[in-house]
Amino acid sequence: MAKPKLIVFDLDYTLWPFWVDTHVDPPFKKKSDGKIYDAHGRQVKIFPDVPKMLERLSSDGYKLGVASRTSCTEEARDLVRLFDWDKYFQYKEIYPGCKVTHFERFKQNSGLAYNEMMFFDDEYRNILDVSKLGVTCIFAENGMSDDVLEEGFMKFTEKNGSQHL
Repeated sequence: MAKPKLIVFDLDYTLWPFWVDTHVDPPFKKKSDGKIYDAHGRQVKIFPDVPKMLERLSSDGYKLGVASRTSCTEEARDLVRLFDWDKYFQYKEIYPGCKVTHFERFKQNSGLAYNEMMFFDDEYRNILDVSKLGVTCIFAENGMSDDVLEEGFMKFTEKNGSQHL
């Protein structure tokens, strides 16, 4: 069964249920309860399946990356760090602009072909742009969950058959 060599996730409304540039206010702090709060004391939440999903994918040997077009690059990076996700993501492309640029950098930095990558995003325009490169793209309309991840693996296998990439 064909498996992706790089799995990439968008951040806003894909790994967490908000836009980092409009719905939360820095600075962010991790308190002794392990939860993260914004400047107004509101808890910054993520989609429930995400922590175990990232841990499982990482321990299964997948390379992981994030691609975000936010203009709040430092804030997004800060949240990734505070959620303790830096240990999972070998590749981070977090800056404004078309996600094709993000994937060109993934290809350059990883040495992998586009057809060896899988991408999850909640914005259909990004799915359309990146799929033209040959990346297997999954529309995560309601954010990441175990079911959406499984759909991604099924789509990747259908697209790439039983060939080993």
